[in-house]
Amino acid sequence: MPLISAKSILEDANKNGYAVGAFNANNMEFLQAIFTAADSEKSPIIIAASEGAMKYAGPEMLYSMVKTLSDKYYHIPVALHLDHGSNLSAVMTAVKAGFTSVMIDASHFPYEENLKLTKQIVGICHTVDISVEAELGRLQGVEDNVSVAERDAVLVNPEEAKDFVLASGIDFLAPAIGTSHGAFKFKGEAKLDLERLKKVKELTGIPLVLHGASSVPESASNIFEEFGGNLKGAKGVPYEVLKEGIKFGINKVNTDTDLRIAFLAKVRESVSKDKSQIDPRKIFGPARDYVTEVIRERMKVLGSSGRI
Repeated sequence: MPLISAKSILEDANKNGYAVGAFNANNMEFLQAIFTAADSEKSPIIIAASEGAMKYAGPEMLYSMVKTLSDKYYHIPVALHLDHGSNLSAVMTAVKAGFTSVMIDASHFPYEENLKLTKQIVGICHTVDISVEAELGRLQGVEDNVSVAERDAVLVNPEEAKDFVLASGIDFLAPAIGTSHGAFKFKGEAKLDLERLKKVKELTGIPLVLHGASSVPESASNIFEEFGGNLKGAKGVPYEVLKEGIKFGINKVNTDTDLRIAFLAKVRESVSKDKSQIDPRKIFGPARDYVTEVIRERMKVLGSSGRI
């Protein structure tokens, strides 16, 4: 099956009230894990690649690997998505390489500058059927002890989101509602501003995206720490909170940290148990298989299993 835009995948998720995982990848093992999981779960997938991933593997290499696996698993709807593109140059690099979806993240700019750049990207990408994601608000955890003014300054303004969607023409929006990137998302109880999310959904009607959404599974964290890693204090977004977010309008859930932890947990285990091992396949193979299981569980939580 040819790669398709993320918009076409997320339209069904938006209509039927589930979410699709956008799984970050920068090498062959992660891509194999994502496709194997999708095949097992009968789930659509969005492959996400950051600017760092493009620099590491090469945008053309990433496209070629994704296309090869998409041809093999021809029944799976697949989009190749640029995650957090920071400027026009990064977006055009992805477009020229064959990506079918892009995110322009200008959320750190003032509203008008964010809108101007986003509209420019939409104008270019929509002419070649490439979907566009943008972000409003700032993605950083918000704790209980911050003031209302501080919280409102960080999180998305629903009315502003409505205007932004209408003016820019984007296909899906990442509204900041209280998450952050990495393994250390919350100091206390994990909380998302679901009422704010609900309002954004009501006012925009388009698919919404949850960034910083990894859950830091306890099973993977335990293996990681058992074999010498240190994740003390790591706290992700619990599955029950993810499900609540989906109920209130989330249709794309970005997942990166969980996959890294799972992969490196098994690498640590393999290296620790057989210190004489020099075959990378014996080290990366179990890690790839473990990532597959983490993704399968994730798909069930998101409700994308059995959708194809």
